[in-house]
Amino acid sequence: MARTVRRLRTTPSIPRRTLLLGSAAAALAATGCSRVASGNALDRLRSQGTVRLGIASEVPYGYVDEQGEFTGEAPELAKVVFKRLGIDRVQPVATDFASLIPGLNSRQFDVVAAGMYINKERCEQVVFSDPEYQMLDSFVVRKGNPLNVRSYEDAVRAKARFATATGYAQLDYAVAAGYPEKDVVILQDQVAGLNAVESGRVDVFAATALTARLVVEKSRRAEATAPFSAVVDGEKKIDGGGFAFRPTDRDLRDAFNTEIHKMKKSGELFRIMRRFGFTQAEMTTLTAEELCR
Repeated sequence: MARTVRRLRTTPSIPRRTLLLGSAAAALAATGCSRVASGNALDRLRSQGTVRLGIASEVPYGYVDEQGEFTGEAPELAKVVFKRLGIDRVQPVATDFASLIPGLNSRQFDVVAAGMYINKERCEQVVFSDPEYQMLDSFVVRKGNPLNVRSYEDAVRAKARFATATGYAQLDYAVAAGYPEKDVVILQDQVAGLNAVESGRVDVFAATALTARLVVEKSRRAEATAPFSAVVDGEKKIDGGGFAFRPTDRDLRDAFNTEIHKMKKSGELFRIMRRFGFTQAEMTTLTAEELCR
């Protein structure tokens, strides 16, 4: 069923790693998967000397910076890991978020490096590395948080004018808390959300804790609430993001996982992640298996 939402005119959008795949994209992923050749993906990439990374141009996960260089937490991790696996070159392939899984399964690139949230629906189409980060939610609100909203349930009780962005998982979390979906304002990105809060058009803009924290850094009129867990069906929800691989490339995924776990143990992973705004609170021991359930 199509969502009925109100939209405000905003600035151009940034693709969302939380965007759910539509039926057409899912169908493309299924057909693409059937065309993928079997074999040892790690050996093949070592022979080629290059691995292609699917990115979705979203800060801070994977994007092209002002100097025209591709960067972000996922590409920078990929550069380190694949070099240690004997693959010296990484090649970015930019696409919109909804095309990442179809593009992976139709061999447009070899791995999705976009901080993609791991969930049950995606796990039916791809195999994930264990997550490099976990993420809670946060609200962008006016300075002083005048409505004292610190959870989705608070927003419902306060009858706050509620907004989130296209494809954000936060819409589903708000609805699960009892917020009428028809009343949710859908904006194009976090900058539009900040502008809407600062101007008083909405009371709350819901996003990940990292997104909210970064977008309010220079604001004099807005702040981010403390991170919190959404509650869905009585259970606290913690999301985690990782790298996605084709189901036929489990050898590549397993080798990648081995290196990620070494980096977690040594602290090297956090040293890379903190350059992009992540804190120790976003480091995780969650596994892809847990998030795929």
